[in-house]
Amino acid sequence: MAALLAIACGKTPQGSGAEQLPGVPQNVELHSATETSLTLQWNAVDGAKSYEWKLTLDGADVKSGSVSQRNVTVTGLTPGTAYGFSVQAVNDAGKSGWSTSLEVSTTGSKPVPGTFCVDAPLVVEVGSGTSLGTSGLIQVFKADGTLVDKIDMADMAKVKVLEDGTMVPVEQNGNLGTFMDKLPSGSTTRKVHYTPVRLKGGKLYVKLHSGVLDHGGSYYVTMDESVAGKAVGKDDMPFTTKAVPSGTTLKVSADGSADFCTVQGALSHAATLGKDTAVIIEVGEGTYHELLFLQGKNNVTLRGVSREKTVIAYPNSELYMTGSDNRCLFLATDCNNLVLENLTIENTFYAQDHKGQAETLYYNAHTASFRLTVESCALISWQDTFLCKGEVWVHNSLIAGHCDYIWGYPKACLFEDCEIRSRAKGYIVQARVEDASYKGFVFLNCRLTAESGVADGSMYLARSGGDSSVYDNVTYINCSMSSVIAPAGWYTSPAPTPSAPTATSGWKEYGTTGVSTASRNVYGKILTASEAEPYSSKAAVLGW
Repeated sequence: MAALLAIACGKTPQGSGAEQLPGVPQNVELHSATETSLTLQWNAVDGAKSYEWKLTLDGADVKSGSVSQRNVTVTGLTPGTAYGFSVQAVNDAGKSGWSTSLEVSTTGSKPVPGTFCVDAPLVVEVGSGTSLGTSGLIQVFKADGTLVDKIDMADMAKVKVLEDGTMVPVEQNGNLGTFMDKLPSGSTTRKVHYTPVRLKGGKLYVKLHSGVLDHGGSYYVTMDESVAGKAVGKDDMPFTTKAVPSGTTLKVSADGSADFCTVQGALSHAATLGKDTAVIIEVGEGTYHELLFLQGKNNVTLRGVSREKTVIAYPNSELYMTGSDNRCLFLATDCNNLVLENLTIENTFYAQDHKGQAETLYYNAHTASFRLTVESCALISWQDTFLCKGEVWVHNSLIAGHCDYIWGYPKACLFEDCEIRSRAKGYIVQARVEDASYKGFVFLNCRLTAESGVADGSMYLARSGGDSSVYDNVTYINCSMSSVIAPAGWYTSPAPTPSAPTATSGWKEYGTTGVSTASRNVYGKILTASEAEPYSSKAAVLGW
């Protein structure tokens, strides 16, 4: 009976000849410590083939492992933090008991809760060589334990990760769960796909859903180890958010030093400041990877440092989200006196055959007199780059694309002193002007250029949508054109409305330089100087 009891308790009777359990490791001690690592050692145990160890924090296991030697270095720890360390010996007979827990501490000061923009990304140090998992949760809680946001890595199966880490839908309008976002503007939202997690330089950048954090709030983060190889506990990443910014000039900087870290964060806040209150949003240097939305907010100026230094870029297209108001990068709906200055907006969607409607900017004015100004900017995509309505002035800017890359339903849209750059063969304009008396699209003193490799004669000034209920009103005045423009000028199938242009309606040009207009087809009209006068200035075209 005694022998049976001894075996049941995990002990081998003396003289049996079987291997005995190893003894508990003795003299466990801290050898060295840094801000993020601890090295521990202990006496070797006779007969031990390996050692299992664990590190605890507030009674919970946070790290564990197995080693063959009598020491271990544990990395990825929090500075200035006290942990408990225990070790046990292992052989073929089994495991010894755990050594008495030794309290050990990393050096430095434990991080205090940071204060961040409400739209700042969470940054987790995960180390180089890490990859994203396909399971596990990232969760954010208020200090009182209320869950405010969750990202589920199981949704990785529903997205494609591009080379730069951007995530796009595998299927159009798929149910992407936590990999979808709703961009707020006042009481309305825009549903978009987005990139919630991005690995770069050994760091995991976590973009929470829009509007989930409050100004002046206190929060903490938890993350499963399966997300990116590192677990984050309740006490590891506490943070607070900045107070509501005061005034009507809002600053954006990706490094967290301004009022907001994202352009959308500033746009959403601007929409709360009163429909007609003038708001200036100053966007610092950097590339902002995001989709944008503004609705029902007038008198907003979005101003970058320069079009080279302030870039807003993200891929979107009809392949991901159907409909022009969904597939664009920046949707601005019913926003009078919207001004864009000194920045680049690029829809980075790319297909080898260049197919896929992918607006960079959709200015969706439901009132014909609503105004948009684009000053010293670049709008870049491939197909359908710029879609507009209302009254628009684009000055000293670059518009680049290849197929109907300027199109829409404007009362008047004037491009003055601009570069109109073709990126592949196609058509520059498709006009759907709703009244024959509206001037539609006017190009004044512009340069029509092409990227390297675009064949001569492969670009047309315009093509018709074939809808006889709208008008193909497009006018080029004093524009220099490169040899990329087809000698015939205008694409003839389907025929435009009106098919016989007049001085006030249809396809027309005046003062063209750089190419001959002798071979233009009959669907376009060469204006006289007097006929060109109503298109010769901003005041003449727009009246402001």
